Amino acid sequence: MKIRVISAFVVIAILIPFIYFGGAIYAFIIGIIAILGFKEIIDLKKHHQMLPFIPCLFSMTGLLFITYNNFNSDYIYGLTSIILIGLFLSLFIPTIVYKNDVYKTSDAMYLYGATIFLGMGFNSLIFARNISLGIFIFLILIPIITDTAAMITGKYFGKNKLCPKISPRKTFEGAIGGTIFGVIIPLLFYKVVVGNVSLKLVIATIILSVIGQIGDLIFSKMKRENDIKDFSNIMPGHGGVLDRIDSVLFVSIMYVVLKLIFL
Repeated sequence: MKIRVISAFVVIAILIPFIYFGGAIYAFIIGIIAILGFKEIIDLKKHHQMLPFIPCLFSMTGLLFITYNNFNSDYIYGLTSIILIGLFLSLFIPTIVYKNDVYKTSDAMYLYGATIFLGMGFNSLIFARNISLGIFIFLILIPIITDTAAMITGKYFGKNKLCPKISPRKTFEGAIGGTIFGVIIPLLFYKVVVGNVSLKLVIATIILSVIGQIGDLIFSKMKRENDIKDFSNIMPGHGGVLDRIDSVLFVSIMYVVLKLIFL
């Protein structure tokens, strides 16, 4: 427990200045974190020894910074299309060359999906911080409060298992409690720091809280399928990058989607 607390304190102390000031340095730090998360994903399948690792890394970086300079939508759409098509070709053409027991189309699809998800996920963290520090903290609070409240309410009131084969400790009661507090507390923060809370924002926050829990379960399932406890040990007592921010990535991506079509 002592190592876990110290590790968390050190990481938070390092990140707070970059998050507070934002800008290019913050984006650079997010890029480093994204690369570490990407390594954790590909290490599950040991693809880092194969040629497709390089185009995946470049494609993820491209998606990560594609909206950083606020280019117009046509430029972003065109560049995104080029990245996705180039990534697709670079991943699937080698499946014709390699033997099936070395590199298969299922491997290519795994890398394709992982690259796009991580690129979009970390891009959305840059996008949210560029809007305002308040919005960024609001989004981070949703999965943190949801997860903490779900754990506490599940411990004292949980009776019905949510997904026992994936996460034995999670319960329906905990999920409901997590959603309630994961909506109320971040919205109170939003009201005090950012501005007025609309009905649309309330609905969006409920969706984000639920999406965060789904994202956490998806990554838990991924770890169980690969018989691992953590994605890595980069943070003593906490695991890897993806162990800490799995639900945050889902929440931030969904926020960008909701902002474009709903908020």
